[in-house]
Amino acid sequence: MTKIKTLIVDDEPLARKGLAVRLDEFADIEVIKLCSSGADAIEMCQSEKIDLVFLDIQMPGMNGFEVARALSESTKALPAIVFVTAFDQFAVKAFEIHALDYILKPVDDNRLKQAVEKVHTYLKTQQDNAHKKKLASFVAGITGNNCEEILKKLATGDTLTDRRYPESLAVKEQGEIIRVPVATIQWVDAAGDYMCLHCQDGQTHILRKTMKELEQELDPHLFVRVHRSAIVNTKQISKLVTQVSGEYLLVLENGQELKVSRSYRDKVKAALAS
Repeated sequence: MTKIKTLIVDDEPLARKGLAVRLDEFADIEVIKLCSSGADAIEMCQSEKIDLVFLDIQMPGMNGFEVARALSESTKALPAIVFVTAFDQFAVKAFEIHALDYILKPVDDNRLKQAVEKVHTYLKTQQDNAHKKKLASFVAGITGNNCEEILKKLATGDTLTDRRYPESLAVKEQGEIIRVPVATIQWVDAAGDYMCLHCQDGQTHILRKTMKELEQELDPHLFVRVHRSAIVNTKQISKLVTQVSGEYLLVLENGQELKVSRSYRDKVKAALAS
């Protein structure tokens, strides 16, 4: 019988040992190590062929989502990942469809059995690429660059939404619909009921949408509102200049200068500091 090489990752010693005892009941599950940290788990996955990881979400130093991101970005085959969490079922519903599975603390025997069965099905079909894509998409789509954000929402009981931002915007031009990659947009300004998308290639595309609608579609980690009628790609910002009058002027990499209104000044400064 081929053994399923398994890691248990949890910063709580009793939780690690308790789950290991439960897994002893499954003849084909071989727990090769109990990891107390995410870094330890990543090191093990890099040095050995690991088939399955039971991964706690809330851990100090490196949380479960950060571990999942690191594993999904590795060149090695991604092990099956089952999240282990103390958060309630409603809260974790948003990522249920993305992870291979999840189990709640305290671990229920029947629920653990169901999770192991899912692992068997996954390993038989060897859908590594599909799983890796789903997990990477989940981590990037929900947590962005800050994995702590999702943990804070879960801890406070806030509704967790699986929010993804489009990689491109559909723009109708001369009877055709073209897709403008969001990453190429340097800045946006309003012209009545239309938005002017100024791109890196020097072209300007006209999109019929309100500023509020467009702002909700764009990733706030990448775009910041600087004025009532302007949004800027933070990666395109060269510097923020304080004028004699006390007002701020934003200078983009292409030399474009944009006024920063007082109401958005703090938000712009925070975006530059992050």
